[in-house]
Amino acid sequence: MPAFVSSLARFGACALFSAALCACATAAQVSIHDPVLAREGDNYYLFSTGPGITIYRSSDLVNWQRSGRAFPGEPDWAKTAAPGFNGHLWAPDVIERDGRYYLYYSVSAFGKNTSAIGVTINETLDPDSPDYAWKDQGIVVQSVPGRDNWNAIDPNLILDEQGNPWMAFGSFWDGLKLVRLDDTWTRPAEPQEWHAIARGERPAMIPDAEPGAAELEAPFIFKKHGYYYQFISRGLCCRGDDSTYRLAVGRAKEVTGPYLDKQGRDMTAGGGTPLIAGNERWPGLGHNSAYTFDGKDYLVMHAYESADNGLQKLKILDLAWDGDLWPVVDAAQLDSYQSRLVE
Repeated sequence: MPAFVSSLARFGACALFSAALCACATAAQVSIHDPVLAREGDNYYLFSTGPGITIYRSSDLVNWQRSGRAFPGEPDWAKTAAPGFNGHLWAPDVIERDGRYYLYYSVSAFGKNTSAIGVTINETLDPDSPDYAWKDQGIVVQSVPGRDNWNAIDPNLILDEQGNPWMAFGSFWDGLKLVRLDDTWTRPAEPQEWHAIARGERPAMIPDAEPGAAELEAPFIFKKHGYYYQFISRGLCCRGDDSTYRLAVGRAKEVTGPYLDKQGRDMTAGGGTPLIAGNERWPGLGHNSAYTFDGKDYLVMHAYESADNGLQKLKILDLAWDGDLWPVVDAAQLDSYQSRLVE
């Protein structure tokens, strides 16, 4: 067994996230979809799909308290952009810029590309601060059936080497896209610059209104080791024990790609090296994000727990790197990491 894998395997729950984790075995875990993180001061803030975007707060990445919602209801434009919208804002991403926090989110109806990505901004993530107030900036990009053969959901913000903002997004249809944003980080830059960054096979006879069989979504681009690593989710989410969600990765020297896997296959031609897949206890997992905190890298995702009727659970795994600078995670941490919901 390679040293980097064996060292991961030796991490028990307590060794990984402090003795606080030992109390988690009988406590309720955090049940969320599509988790992303930000840190402000001594606290981490976790954002996820849910009514208004659900938010949690933690000082140790293990014990989490509810921290309200970004929206008390829904954006006033939501049902106009997506008539089938059911009140749940999907798949957020959060990024700090000059002391302000930009929270991107998706408005859609399941299985439709009548979708839009919006952004709301706050001066702080601390709900106890007098400066705490989310101010919605409206739609960043929107997909319209019959016009667009892509789906405006699952945003992720990444800065290139010059500090220019790019938004990766998409699911199913014609694959995953990347668009450069303007200096406000709230609209596409002009003239517009768009790139394809990952695709799956889409049979030619599939109607444009249907998602198709490509089964890929949720790009997350993580800059490390002189590369841009693109993580994607393949398979089907949100089906409990029947979920086939799993993660794959490719990397590029430029943010615009091409993103190649270990075999040199372009992700726009179906490439992508498998990173981690489900098992008997956790049949599906995915929609990840990735971070460096205090010099240590983490992979954040949700996984469906078979022993709990396929309920989704938060997972935070160590993100290691092999000798060729490809990411490695230890599936044993799906069991050893258990969040704790503090009521």
